[in-house]
Amino acid sequence: MTDAQIGLSIATPVIVIFAITLYRMGVLQRTGVVSAVIAAIAIAASLFLQR
Repeated sequence: MTDAQIGLSIATPVIVIFAITLYRMGVLQRTGVVSAVIAAIAIAASLFLQR
């Protein structure tokens, strides 16, 4: 694995956990959480597979 792939595999779960935490705090709505999670996973997957 390259350094970029390691960074993606660390950053993506952090983004997902952060979005869920903000939802539980009442800052984000459910659609915002779903959008953030789908976008983070899609970006990470595309960048991970391009390498």
